[in-house]
Amino acid sequence: MSADQSAELLGFDNVLFPVGDLGEAVGFYERAGFPVAFRLDEIGLAILKVGKETPGVLLRVEDGIVARTPSWPSPRLWLEVRDARAKGQALAAAGVPLLAEPFSVATGWTVEIADPWGNVVGFADYLKRPELARSF
Repeated sequence: MSADQSAELLGFDNVLFPVGDLGEAVGFYERAGFPVAFRLDEIGLAILKVGKETPGVLLRVEDGIVARTPSWPSPRLWLEVRDARAKGQALAAAGVPLLAEPFSVATGWTVEIADPWGNVVGFADYLKRPELARSF
């Protein structure tokens, strides 16, 4: 195997979000539609499933993490959904506040939420460019 091959990016492993309270974080993300793959309260860790992929969103309790509102330059994790506007309605119905109303992007629509610790997750669709969407 060449050095180029051994250094090749193969895909995502997990996305880590620091949180201040595991129970509160898991509850928030369950309302947002994330199934829990596993949870280890004794070490302050939970992994949430994203689609059919093995990697997911890893929630980890960190000392000193406090509730905060995200600033615009905060990193964002965007996940693909079939219809972002419908996802926004489902989020609002589940009591998950939207950062803003769904907005238009080049490929479709996106809606964003932030957990109590300022971790931002967006849900994007490809309704304007269906040829780029995943096959479900």
